[in-house]
Amino acid sequence: MSEKVLLILADGMRPDSFEKSGHPFIEEMKAAGSYTLEAQTVMPSVTLPCHMSLFHSVPPERHGILENIYTAQVRPIAGLFEQLSANHKVCGLFHNWSELRDLARPGSLAHSCFISGGTYTYEASNKMLTDKAIEYINEQLPDFTFLYLGLVDEIGHRHGWMSDEYIQSVYDSWECIEKAVRAIPEDYTIIVTSDHGGHDRSHGTNMPEDMTIPILMKGRSFAPGKLIPSANIIDIAPTITKLLDVQSNKDWEGQSLI
Repeated sequence: MSEKVLLILADGMRPDSFEKSGHPFIEEMKAAGSYTLEAQTVMPSVTLPCHMSLFHSVPPERHGILENIYTAQVRPIAGLFEQLSANHKVCGLFHNWSELRDLARPGSLAHSCFISGGTYTYEASNKMLTDKAIEYINEQLPDFTFLYLGLVDEIGHRHGWMSDEYIQSVYDSWECIEKAVRAIPEDYTIIVTSDHGGHDRSHGTNMPEDMTIPILMKGRSFAPGKLIPSANIIDIAPTITKLLDVQSNKDWEGQSLI
């Protein structure tokens, strides 16, 4: 199989915001590939625990991260970056929330780019990171790139999930997503997802509003317009390794969506 993959995650993006945002590229992604708007994340539905589960394909009780503070794993499980690097795949990371630096162990990344959302605002840093990721992919053709966009979560905490400002931030994030997808080589497989949803001005509970996330996948391995019957955030890493023709780690619990 051995495809190349761009994974884009918009933090805190609820799938029921898609229709309200009205961004046309959402429907284009759904029509071009396989998707679900009813995937589930893990508890606690908090950013760092959810990302650790995405990249290590286990629930938080196994990786041990239960809040937005990283602590070394007592019984280490190799993450997606380590699994790919061990199989000679080239990986890049682009993010505007500093705590995500610990998703990758030293030596597993060919390239890392952090632009602080607090320094430049998340609106500006989302756009800057998108441009940097496009430049990197077009110049280096890495096997796997992760682009994290933190704006939606920031606006959710500031103005409330599903507020007018929140819906605008979803639209603006899809502007970045569309720009990235259209600017890189067509043979890249694209996965768009989120880590959690939210309600009022918070998240972290087992409410459906917090736990439900979208997963949209476009590429030669995915049937156009196909609904994925069930999916969890821990299924994303095994899906990516299969796309890159790499064996999943023996400790992972998720299942490939292919």
